[in-house]
Amino acid sequence: MTILINTDNTLTGEKRSSDFFTFQIAQALHRFESHITRIEVHLKDENGNKGGSNDISCLLEARLEGRPPVAITNQADSIELAVTGAIDKIKTTVETIIGKNKKY
Repeated sequence: MTILINTDNTLTGEKRSSDFFTFQIAQALHRFESHITRIEVHLKDENGNKGGSNDISCLLEARLEGRPPVAITNQADSIELAVTGAIDKIKTTVETIIGKNKKY
């Protein structure tokens, strides 16, 4: 499972933060890694330098093997909260998709 993190030009993509988010995503989706080929993370500040509440957007796209990609978004006041919320949403979405397609 490959994890790619992209940021817009208003957010700083520090290596330390990138590594931390990559670890969080890998840990949360570990049990599905045989079904996921790639995760793309897109972070952007909706208001640029103006500030505001819930202006950080995190889009997570999961590429599932043999299935169409799944994308979710989450907005929050900080990058950390946006990513954490997006991880929870994508985990639930992937669990639903994989669970529905499991044959018992």
